Amino acid sequence: MNGDQTQMLVENGDGASRRWRPLALLAVCLAVLGAGGAFYVLSGRMSEPSRAAAPARRAAVPVSVDTAVRRDLPVYVTGLGTVQGWFTVGIHSQVDGKLQEVLFNEGQRVMKGDVLAKIDPRLFQAALDQAKARKAQDQAMLIAAEKDLARDKMLVTRNAVTEQALDQQIAKVDQLKASLDADDAAIETSQTQLDYTTILAPSDGRMSVRLVDPGNVVHASDNISIATLVLSQPAAVLFTLPVRYLDDVRDAMARGELEVTAFDHDNERPLSAGKLMTIDNQIDQATASFRLKAVFANQDERLWPGQFVNARLLLETRSNVLVVPSTAVQRGPNGLLAWTITADSTAVTRRIEVGPTTGNLTIVTSGLSEGDRVVTDGQYKLQANVPVSITPSPSVTASGG
Repeated sequence: MNGDQTQMLVENGDGASRRWRPLALLAVCLAVLGAGGAFYVLSGRMSEPSRAAAPARRAAVPVSVDTAVRRDLPVYVTGLGTVQGWFTVGIHSQVDGKLQEVLFNEGQRVMKGDVLAKIDPRLFQAALDQAKARKAQDQAMLIAAEKDLARDKMLVTRNAVTEQALDQQIAKVDQLKASLDADDAAIETSQTQLDYTTILAPSDGRMSVRLVDPGNVVHASDNISIATLVLSQPAAVLFTLPVRYLDDVRDAMARGELEVTAFDHDNERPLSAGKLMTIDNQIDQATASFRLKAVFANQDERLWPGQFVNARLLLETRSNVLVVPSTAVQRGPNGLLAWTITADSTAVTRRIEVGPTTGNLTIVTSGLSEGDRVVTDGQYKLQANVPVSITPSPSVTASGG
């Protein structure tokens, strides 16, 4: 082989080498990728049993919890009411005349019989004097007529006077006696009219703002009163309850006196304690409610006439009943339920039946036992058998609501 042929073979070898280099690189890359995929698959299969053996743990739901306990619980019903004075009297004039004096101060406490105002009495005094004068005149005429009758009776025995004249004289005496009776009635009327010019307090109480000033002419037919007298010791509260409580209230009244406590309009602060006095004799069909009236001594005048209050009526006290906070009672698709916490701190539901509610406590008649832990807050996050974490909260059942 000559030198030219040798050079040609060398050149051909270098060209083939250059053509195989990319293919070799591609093969190496494919091999590396295949080995990595196989390792990933094998490692994934090897980790599956370990993941199955250790499932993910659910996060605990924070809730507030209280305990079902047994205790004595009073049962109340509450209705909106209005304070009324025991007596409320509009002070009017009973005669026509000029209001001469007003002898009370606005807001003053007065006693029965105190002079409150005076009407100009002169015309009424004159009428009384006239009636008395007429009586005196009739009395004089009666004396004269009785003397004439005595003479006629003597003369008729001598036939000096006829029987007819005697009868006429008797009739005259009787007529004058009747006139005296009429005079007495006229005097009493005039005296009463004169007495009406002095307006007296009809009862103890407190005076209102004056509505008519001295100098005005007042009439017995006026619609506007001079002032209003209100007796607020004792005071009354007229309140309403739904008709569904009627039988309960009547049964409780049959057992004895019922205590009523008046609270302020926010139903938070007690104002006074009293007794139930009566139930109204009919039901208001428009509102399906009935009215009740309670009486309060109101010595400190915490109850003010016209004030709106919440009247809380004690029906009974139930002994040794199971109670839970009212917030623990939830309504589900199948009725009432409560979420309870098991020993391993998971949440489960219990169907329950309840009785009356007093304040923040509800009586549970079935579905729970004493000592059960019930969820009072955070129920909306719960599912069956979910773990929970208990957050501190004051015990409503222990504190009494």
